[in-house]
Amino acid sequence: MVKLLKSYKDKDFLNSPEARQIRILCELTAPKASFERNEIENTIVFFGSARSVSQEEAGQQLVALKKSFEGQTLNVDQTAQLKKSEIKVKLAKYYEDARELAHKLTTWSMELPNAKDRFYICSGGGPGMMEASNRGANEAGGDSIGFNISLPFEQDANDYQTRELSHEFHYFFIRKFWFAYLAKSLVVFPGGFGTMDELFEIMTLIQTQKIEKEMPIVLYGAEFWNGFMNFENLVEWGVINESDLNLFKIVDDTESAFQYLKVQLSKYYL
Repeated sequence: MVKLLKSYKDKDFLNSPEARQIRILCELTAPKASFERNEIENTIVFFGSARSVSQEEAGQQLVALKKSFEGQTLNVDQTAQLKKSEIKVKLAKYYEDARELAHKLTTWSMELPNAKDRFYICSGGGPGMMEASNRGANEAGGDSIGFNISLPFEQDANDYQTRELSHEFHYFFIRKFWFAYLAKSLVVFPGGFGTMDELFEIMTLIQTQKIEKEMPIVLYGAEFWNGFMNFENLVEWGVINESDLNLFKIVDDTESAFQYLKVQLSKYYL
């Protein structure tokens, strides 16, 4: 007799274009079951560059590079390498700030009297600023969440997220849904296209009232954000309202960010 294979056990079918909606439902349903099982209702989402490293690592890389260039007249490529390494040291400051802020928020959250009110640090689950935020939560003795994404580069899962609470996604739009669905606040560190995509989609959803809950947004690092975009210029050109500038707050140090978020989260959710 021929043993027939059930459709839901057929890997060829499940990985086919015809089963795409099933895979999408899996990425919607599995995290939901996990969060309900662990009574997780609130997250503080950290976004930022995957390319940043700790200050220790960035400093070691710069020292090693300078040593390798000793006694040489630098050519164009070597000068560019040196500048890139120096920028990496500058960016590393934000890695450490993300780590420290996540530590502060996790420590505060763990002291809340009702465990169901707790706010979990949530990141994209990869390296860089994502690693820093999970690391800070871990060093505070708390659990944290990682929403990893399968990519051909950069995105190996970091070691600091809580495995039982973390998920790997294939579909960006489902990953974005889970970032937004549980988030009670957003902290955005310097980053590239992915970071900006995530930030501006969330701000658009708030602006258009697709997200109706209160979600304080912190843009961390005045030098970066003011250099990246002149938000006031968008108002002057009439492409956003002046009130849209209230969607976010630019902050430059961890204590200011922590105090602002603590006040806002307590006001709206505690």
